[in-house]
This record gives sequence, C-alpha cells and structure tokens, in this order.
Amino acid sequence: MPRVAYRPDALTWQVFRGSEAVHAGLLTGNQLRSSAWTRIRHDVYADARLDQDHRLACCAVLLRVPAGTRIAGPSAAYLHGVPHAASFTDDVHVIAPPGCGLRSQRGLRVHSSLLDPEPGAGGPPDPNPSHPAEPGYPFGPARPAPSPGPAQQACPPGPAQQARPPGPALPAPSPGPAQQARPPGPVRQMQPSDPARPPRLAGPARREQPLCPPAATRGAVAALVASDPTTAAWETAVWLETGRAVSIIDSLLARGSTSRRALAAIAAHRLDRPGGKHAARVFDLVDPGAESPPESQLRVRLVLAGLPRPVTQHPVRLRSGLILHPDLAWPEFRVAVEYDGQWHADADQLHRDRQRLNQLVAAGWLVLHVTSRRMRRDFPGVVREVRAALIARGWRPRAAAN
Repeated sequence: MPRVAYRPDALTWQVFRGSEAVHAGLLTGNQLRSSAWTRIRHDVYADARLDQDHRLACCAVLLRVPAGTRIAGPSAAYLHGVPHAASFTDDVHVIAPPGCGLRSQRGLRVHSSLLDPEPGAGGPPDPNPSHPAEPGYPFGPARPAPSPGPAQQACPPGPAQQARPPGPALPAPSPGPAQQARPPGPVRQMQPSDPARPPRLAGPARREQPLCPPAATRGAVAALVASDPTTAAWETAVWLETGRAVSIIDSLLARGSTSRRALAAIAAHRLDRPGGKHAARVFDLVDPGAESPPESQLRVRLVLAGLPRPVTQHPVRLRSGLILHPDLAWPEFRVAVEYDGQWHADADQLHRDRQRLNQLVAAGWLVLHVTSRRMRRDFPGVVREVRAALIARGWRPRAAAN
C-alpha cells in the first residue's frame, strides 16, 4: 500500500529536521518517507512542493551548522536576487565562527571568519547607504521594532518563485545560549518583499529564530543570515573564477544591490587581506550593462586576452531615428560583437536581432557573432577574429599597450 502524503500544518511549506518532527509526534517514520517530503540532506527534509533552488539548499545547511554561521559569497548573492549565482546542487558558501570545528563537505563550502571585520570594527564606511557594510543580516521575519531607518530596509527581492501559503511553526523550545548567539557586529532585520518570491519559510505564527543551530532545530528556518550585497560581491570575487565572479557582481550592480563606489570602498579597506588584490582586479572588470551571464563572461575573456575594453549596450542612433544597442561595442572603431546562445534561443527574438543587426551593418558597423558553442570550444578563434576586426578598423595593439 502506498504511503499517504500527510502534511501537518506545522510542517506545511517548511524545511525541518526529520528526527525533531518524529520526536514531537508530528510525523511517524513511515509518513516521513512519503511523497509529501523531500530528503535534502541527512535528517533534513522539506515540503516536496517547495522549489529545489539554492535558497532551499541554504535553509537545509543552516539546520546543521553552529550558531554564528552566515551565508556568504555566491550563495548570499543568490539570496540577494541573482538567480544564476548558484543552483540547488551547488555548494552553499558559509563563513563559520572561529573554533567551531565546521569543515567543508559535500554541499557545503566553509570559509574562515578571519575574512570578516573584527567584532566592533564595523568594516569600511559604505558609501551606499541602502546596504551598510555589516557582517550579515537575516532574511526572515523581523522583530517588532521602531520605524525602520537606513539599516532596517526591506530585504532585496530574491529570484522569482511561485507564491506559497505560509504555515504555523513547530512548538519552540525554551531559548538557550545557542539560540541567542549572533554574528559579530550589527545585523539588519529584513522581510522578503518580492511579490514573486514569497517568504516561503516564514509564517505569522513562526517563532523568532535568526539562525538555526543544532540546539534550536524544532521548526523551519525562520531567517537566513547572509553577507550584505557589497560584502557578498567581495567574497565572490575572492573565491570564484574571475569570469563567473564578474557575471555575478555585474548582476548585483544591475539590480542596484551595490554600487561601484561601495565596491571601491570595500576593495580599498580589504586590499591587504588574502585575495584582496585579486578582488580589486575583479572589481575593475565589472559592468552593470551586461544583459546575461554569458555576455559578462565573453566581455571579461576578451579583455583578459588583451583586447581593448568594450562598451556594453552602447546606443547607436540610425538615420531613421532608431537606436540600437549591440551587446559589446568599440564605438571608436565601429566594431560590435553580439552573443548568440541559449539566452537568445527564442525564434522571434532571433529574427528581431538579425533585422536590427542588418541595420547596424548598413550604418557602417562591422558586427561579429559569437555563439555559446564557440565560447566553449574555440575561444582563441573568437579572439583572433575580434582582434582582426579591430585592427582592420584602426586599432593598434602596440599603441594601446603604451
């Protein structure tokens, strides 16, 4: 006989420890193995109707880590609304408190808290007031507080998802020392506000729990404590390969989650830390004008190959009054590069792109096309073609180097 998909209200739309749910009498072991639940990690389960995305992976991880651990780097960027920053199967990046003994393992990448501002230091002054440079802040229900000030703004929207009705929480144990632990420095209490991204793991009856240490796992993850966007950008620049890091930071900039000024401030403040100089070089390559991650990576790879830096979405006004915006352009030489990949797979969109690019060619521009296949298999050939086009239009590599 198939197991009945029974869901008690306290576990609806939740992520929880299976052993705690059984201990509380909410489920039997047999019910826990039904189609109502998805096993995410050892002893960590979720309502099977929840999307298997990186946010769910973060929630699962925080049920099994010490208090004071926070989501960081590309995982934090995902929570700040960059869907390509991480997937469900990618490692969750965290910064753990010193001496906690937490180690990297499958699905979890642990970084040293030495990368953080010292307790009470507060980090560099952040020129972007909407995102103060705090060590971290929780994504989840906010405590009752006075009218929010600059450090208590709503959480930036996350990747789009279907709406979910919240459910009540499991009974909460009496808070102990582990539940009172907080990451060093001030934190920002934030309520997810994106209408397309509901607070799936939050409900009006949920107990306050900014972190999910093992001593406080009776219930779903009520809040995800993550690096602020500027700090997440710096961590991403230090930890990831340059092209991927730039594509994520491009998206954070495009969303307005951080700013060039804020990135420059944190890069200067952390220049002498491990990876600080590399992060500064990555920040020099970012551009919020990129419209897709592959475009970001194409731009970065061309620059690292020694070509002059292109302009993203440069406006080209035609005689008809129409304004075109090629993906990458060198206006001085009237050379443009268009990326054709899975991001441009729609047939109607492809037709419109070809039509406007024909107009661009008619206006005297030299337009090259780069496909995702060539990006993967023949990038040296792409570099040769773009270099030849620029030289044909007057670019001189030696003069550029001088």
